[in-house]
Amino acid sequence: MVRRIFSLTSGRAACGILVVIAFLAIFGPLLAPHDPLATSHDTLAAPSGAHWLGTDYLGRDVFSRLLDGSRISVVGSLEVALMALVAGAIPGILSVYLGRVFEWFTLRLADTLVALPFLLFAVAVTALLGNGITQAMFVTGALVSPLFYRVSRAATLAVARSQYVEAAVISGASLGWIVRRHVWGKVLPPVAVTLAQTVGVGFIIVSSLTFLGIGVQPPAPTWGGLLASDLGYLGYQPWAPFVPALLIMLTVWASNLLADAIRDVSGEAGRALLDDRKARGNRSGTLAPSGGA
Repeated sequence: MVRRIFSLTSGRAACGILVVIAFLAIFGPLLAPHDPLATSHDTLAAPSGAHWLGTDYLGRDVFSRLLDGSRISVVGSLEVALMALVAGAIPGILSVYLGRVFEWFTLRLADTLVALPFLLFAVAVTALLGNGITQAMFVTGALVSPLFYRVSRAATLAVARSQYVEAAVISGASLGWIVRRHVWGKVLPPVAVTLAQTVGVGFIIVSSLTFLGIGVQPPAPTWGGLLASDLGYLGYQPWAPFVPALLIMLTVWASNLLADAIRDVSGEAGRALLDDRKARGNRSGTLAPSGGA
């Protein structure tokens, strides 16, 4: 599947952007030219050689804060996606095989989580458990998990009715073996599409919460927090929100683009794409000798 994704222009572009964002998350705090928390008397300075993106209202280097805040923003979005994956995909697969009681309970729980507004619920949980990004992201991931539950359950239901799975059940194969051998390979493509989309959703959630000052203790920098602080001084630095907003938009766009690429190369669409490319290659191979003659 990876080769198929890289064969698409959209897949290469999405992976390239996400690799750059991951590089910023890993090495950004180490590459920051200044201490992101250090204040100075040079407040609201314009971009210069010393401060590439200027300084904020406390004299802190904006470029250094942008690099340092990339880690929290990326890790938070991954926490949302992984929590939603674990809490949604596993029960969604098992609900097909563990009987009607487990199925009814998980379906009602998924319906309940869908009805809850995740932003307000995350605010309430952080008020109870403390202002920390990890608990806010895990709670938000649990609220997003019904998406994975429904996708994995629908894909598992389609596979569970197939003849080779029924033959494995009749022959006495264990549930774990059936899931590993037959189910997971069919469920993986739609789950991968949902995971890529959820990373983008998680980035929006992290940016929204940190924009409101939830999940991160100040003065720790985040991309959403930088947006919030810049909006109060647009009269002095109208360009200031552009870079953090652009990074957030690019990350969300690349995640959705990667989800589209995975969807295009998986399942029937992926096989049709490969067949079309093989046909084009065969036509070009047969036409080349005649053209040379």
